[in-house]
Amino acid sequence: MTKRFLTAEDVRRLGGPEIQLESGTVVTPQAAEVAAAAGIRLVGATGPYVPPIPDRGPDASRANDVLPEPISTDGIGLIVTVVGRNRPGVLAEVTATLAAAECDVIDISQRTVGAHFHMVLTCAVAPGREFAPIKDTLQCLGGEGDYVVRVMHEKVFRFMHRV
Repeated sequence: MTKRFLTAEDVRRLGGPEIQLESGTVVTPQAAEVAAAAGIRLVGATGPYVPPIPDRGPDASRANDVLPEPISTDGIGLIVTVVGRNRPGVLAEVTATLAAAECDVIDISQRTVGAHFHMVLTCAVAPGREFAPIKDTLQCLGGEGDYVVRVMHEKVFRFMHRV
């Protein structure tokens, strides 16, 4: 059975006070936002549209059965990757930022090749802290092309690298 998708463009095109959805139609998050902003009701066969429970991805209920052990059982885990030109102080800058965000470095791997380096840190975030502000702060490090920091949520990383 082929799934149908309702996109933001579909919502704009269809308009109206209500959009009737066929059974099995998946509404994209962007379409739901556009519909809510325009005051358009999304209605399925049994009533108002309710997003389905994820059946795959890091938020699926079965993900906990097939994924490796989490980094942090009481908070959020981060995978931080840093790549760039090697110079004194890079590790200190990254770890000081992590410490200020109340992150605990669980594991670190660093390799230097010539004038460049690659570093991966696995970190646990303190309970009550949010992922997005920590990610934004870390990804602003690096100066003018010195190095680049990328941050991934543990759930996404674990799901992408499952066996």
